[in-house]
Amino acid sequence: MKLGVLISRVRVEEKWIFEALDKRGVDYDRIDDREAIFDCTQVEKWQHYDAVLERSISFARGLYATQILNAWGVPTVNMSHVAAVCGDKLTTTLALQKAGVPQPRVKVAFTPEAAIAAIEEMGYPVVLKPVVGSWGRLLSKINDREAAEAILEHKDTLGSYQHSIFYIQEFITKPGRDIRAFVVGGETVCAIYRSSPHWITNTARGGQGSQCPVTPALNAICIEAAKAVGGGVLAIDILEDQERGYLVNEVNHTMEFHTTVPTTGVDIPGMIVDYTIGVARKHIDPHLLPILPQFSANDNGRLLTEAA
Repeated sequence: MKLGVLISRVRVEEKWIFEALDKRGVDYDRIDDREAIFDCTQVEKWQHYDAVLERSISFARGLYATQILNAWGVPTVNMSHVAAVCGDKLTTTLALQKAGVPQPRVKVAFTPEAAIAAIEEMGYPVVLKPVVGSWGRLLSKINDREAAEAILEHKDTLGSYQHSIFYIQEFITKPGRDIRAFVVGGETVCAIYRSSPHWITNTARGGQGSQCPVTPALNAICIEAAKAVGGGVLAIDILEDQERGYLVNEVNHTMEFHTTVPTTGVDIPGMIVDYTIGVARKHIDPHLLPILPQFSANDNGRLLTEAA
C-alpha cells in the first residue's frame, strides 16, 4: 500500500497525522501543493498511490488536485465532489436543503439593490458571508440598513468574484457557543462546544473549546449532514436554536482539530489515517468490502471501540 498526503504546510494536525502513519508502518509521501506538478502525459506518476489524504490549506489547490487525482483513478480523502460541495457555502446550503437537513434560512442576491431587499425581507440582524472562506473571516453581522448599505457598497466596489455573490444568512441567537462535531465514515466520533462572548465563536477567532456530549439527536443531524455532502471525514458546525433545535451552519472537509484532540481525548488523526487506509484497501481490491474503522462514542464523546 502506498499513500500520499497533500499538504500546504505542516501544522499540528499534519504532525499528528504523520505520527499516526508512522505508528502504523504505512508507506507514504508528503506532497507539497506549492511544488506539485500534474502532468497529463505522466499520469502513471500519480497512479501508484492507493489513496491520497488531502490536507491543503488552499481550497482551490485541494479542489483541483483531488479533481485531477480522481479523474486519474486515485481515490482521495475527501473526494473532489465532497470538497466542491463543502468548500462553497451556497452549494452546501443547496445540498442540505435537498436532503431536508435543518439549517438557518439563506437568501442569495447578485446586486446590492437586490441584497438590500432580501435583507429587509428577512429582517435585521443578518449575517453576510463570502461563499468561499474559512476561519470566520470576512463575516459581517448587519444590524440595520445603514450598515447594510455600507458593507454592500464596499463588497460591490471590491469587485472580485467572492464579493459579487451576496450570501445572506439568518442570524441565530446562540447561547454563547456553537458546536463543532467530527464525523468519520458513518459515525459522529466526538464534538466540542466553541464558546465566546463574540458572535463569531470559531477557535481561530478566539473561541474556547470544551467537551460536548454526542447525544443521539446530535449524532443524527451530523450523519444526515455528512451524507448530504457526500460523506467521508468531515466537521459539522451546529447552531442551537431555542425553538428549532439543532441547525447545521457549515460542513468542513479539511478541518483542523488541534483544540478538539486535547479537549476530548479522541484520536482524530488516528481515525483519519485508519479511514484513509480503508479507502486504499478498497482501491487495491475493488471486490473486497471496504475495511473501514468502526467507531462508537459514548455520551461524553470519547472513543469506546476501534477496529480496522
